Amino acid sequence: MPLPPLGRERPWPRRLVATVRGAVIAVALFSSLLLLNVVQTVSLVVRPFSRASFRRLNRWAADTFWGACARVTLAVHRTRVVFSGDAELPRENAVLIANHQSMTDVQVLFLLARRERRLGDLKWFVKHSLKHWPGIGWGMRFLDCLFVKRDWTADRQRIEAVFANLLGAKVPIWLVSFVEGTRLSATKLARARDYAAAQARELPRHVLLPRAKGFVASVTGLAGHVGAVYDVTIGYVGGLPSLWQWAKGQMREVHLHVRRYPLAELPASPEALAAWLDERFREKDERLERFYGGGSLA
Repeated sequence: MPLPPLGRERPWPRRLVATVRGAVIAVALFSSLLLLNVVQTVSLVVRPFSRASFRRLNRWAADTFWGACARVTLAVHRTRVVFSGDAELPRENAVLIANHQSMTDVQVLFLLARRERRLGDLKWFVKHSLKHWPGIGWGMRFLDCLFVKRDWTADRQRIEAVFANLLGAKVPIWLVSFVEGTRLSATKLARARDYAAAQARELPRHVLLPRAKGFVASVTGLAGHVGAVYDVTIGYVGGLPSLWQWAKGQMREVHLHVRRYPLAELPASPEALAAWLDERFREKDERLERFYGGGSLA
């Protein structure tokens, strides 16, 4: 079942200190993000003359902000981060698939990208509604991120256009996809288990059933540009932290397991790719069952 939420800080003096710290960090990060939005907007002046310079400026903006988030986790909060799986990843373009339990998952993925020096190359599948939000939404519009409506008919043409743009300019990329389509909750898991039972499939315990269309489109649309798929499993210790609890420093320990699959070894047909993705999430569910039972993600 889903990991229970992380509890409150105790006693109240520690809770007060954590709240003040979280407020300071939230204000500082959001203010810096708005300033970087201004820089990104100014970069539009460069775009007609040099698309490469325009992308370099915006890559710097992403690397600066997301790097600041990672430094908060590591240097300010001193969160313990445990990596397992493939210890060394080559310098390559990749598609990342990860389980999605909390908005804090994004902060955790920053830690992996920082370790591999790929923060500025992150691209995301993002809810279309975030496109107009000040800060993160505005910033992602400059980064070739994919804003989707979760309607394949509406999304397909937009996704293909972005991929064509990335391929044509040979843009370095780590494309992150939460292929479950939404964050895990008890209600959503119950629906996923009902659907799995009706399909005579193994019942999930810690993940939802993955949605294959976006993943298949990514693997086929970026073929020749992307070298591998990275299967990332995120596990928390002590309870599931919210983004606000992350800002307050309550996320004490997090584990990441990374498995690299060369694109050349993946099946070719859409149906076989969908089955391959299902198998990865079945394995991910088993891994999380062991981890939350007191074991490790390794």
